[in-house]
Amino acid sequence: MPGVYLLAILVSAAGVALLDRRWRLAAWAAPGRTAAAVGIGTAFFVLWDLVGIVAGVFVKGGSPLLLGVDLAPHLPVEEPVFLAFLCYLAVVAWAGALRAISRRKDAVTPREEARR
Repeated sequence: MPGVYLLAILVSAAGVALLDRRWRLAAWAAPGRTAAAVGIGTAFFVLWDLVGIVAGVFVKGGSPLLLGVDLAPHLPVEEPVFLAFLCYLAVVAWAGALRAISRRKDAVTPREEARR
């Protein structure tokens, strides 16, 4: 089934976007910074992939789940989409972790309350 991998990435990205929207973690809190982080990260990792391809380290397998469209030799169209998803997921996870740490620091435990 060609395109299943791309579809899975897009569905996963939509799920992360829903979490981001619900908690206003990244794109809904700071769209410009999120776009910059995802764009710069994606560009870096695509260049990384290209260097790996030229060095012969990275090669594309023959999976029937790929769409079959290559942007360059050994660089399927799914790769930059996956890398953008990975960067977006990292930004959302980072923002979520910062929020959780902040809330934990702000929370007062019963023991601390009793000392007051």
